[in-house]
Amino acid sequence: MKELELKYGCNPNQKPARIYMRDNSELPIEILNGRPGYINFLDAFNSWQLVKELSAATQKCAATSFKHVSPTSAALGLPLSDELKRACFVDDIDGLDASPLACAYARARGTDRMSSFGDWIALSEKCDVTTAQIIKREVSDGVIAPDYDPEALEILKAKKKGTYNIVRIDADYVPEAQERKQVYGITFEQGRNNFTINEALLETIATENKSLPESAVRDLIVALITLKYTQSNSVCFAEGGQAIGVGAGQQSRIHCTRLAGSKADNWHLRQTPWVLDLPFIENLPRAVRDNAIDVYLSEEADDVRGDDAWRQFFTEQPKKLTYEEKRGYLEGLTGVSLGSDAFFPFGDNIIRARRSGVTYIAQPGGSVRDDEVIKTCDERSMVMCFTGMRLFHH
Repeated sequence: MKELELKYGCNPNQKPARIYMRDNSELPIEILNGRPGYINFLDAFNSWQLVKELSAATQKCAATSFKHVSPTSAALGLPLSDELKRACFVDDIDGLDASPLACAYARARGTDRMSSFGDWIALSEKCDVTTAQIIKREVSDGVIAPDYDPEALEILKAKKKGTYNIVRIDADYVPEAQERKQVYGITFEQGRNNFTINEALLETIATENKSLPESAVRDLIVALITLKYTQSNSVCFAEGGQAIGVGAGQQSRIHCTRLAGSKADNWHLRQTPWVLDLPFIENLPRAVRDNAIDVYLSEEADDVRGDDAWRQFFTEQPKKLTYEEKRGYLEGLTGVSLGSDAFFPFGDNIIRARRSGVTYIAQPGGSVRDDEVIKTCDERSMVMCFTGMRLFHH
């Protein structure tokens, strides 16, 4: 297949639309089911790059959940704790522990479930039955992977009344060294961002504390590779081999940090008894549970909790979760890693990051206030690496 006609572009009025190879060669993909659209393919090709690179860098399988050309999370295929299984709504999945790929997607989907509603999925290796079983029951637009087990493929084909988008990609495909796009009829051209992210990138430690454990190295690599395929400005929090909070597309660095930090806070709080033991009524749809949990953890929860629409989700009124209780729990967290796609211009980013348990940071450096940022880290015994490499993505 050298060309694929699409129903329309980003919006229904943008016609005609297609994807094709500029050199008239074969497309490196095969549509196994459905009819992916313009935005679907933008998500598919960006998300595939992320999981392919993350898997190569860590030698573990990887998965990501994408929405509107940015990841909500990316994760490695590591086992889940009992609390995390419950928080990700996968504690009833048979064979989960035996499938690293299923663990990777359970983590990626479970990080920011509200943002992942209607996601595009990328898997670094052949989709197995367990992974397909998780995908089957989530609201999702499609998936891209190098292959699918026959039974897994049949499970996925049954989604969305047989219209679920399933794409197989040639894992050996290598794109041209130069990439191009048009804006307002004008062609832009640049070299592909083939910069390699690995342990060597973290060798320059600018802070007094230079203790960087292997787990932090892994998590910083996860954060940086995630940022490489996230719309800038962007900041990513990571822990346990997965991105736990992504702040994408913000004009201000501090707003990136606040957004990513608030998502990381919710990820941690979702694993506490406060949330795990909420008295939901039986058979409440998963998306409704997600919305209810988000309201329960939000600062506006008091206003919503008094509404009849809120009470109908529970068999009894849940205990009020105070700001002091949340902060008391979160302030006890440590060991979280943070990556930034560009330098921190002020120390306020460090202060906010520490409120969400951040101990380890990787950023390019190069701000006129680097000394201030380093000092802010030193006052909190944090470790900060200067990578020297910006990761803007647009």
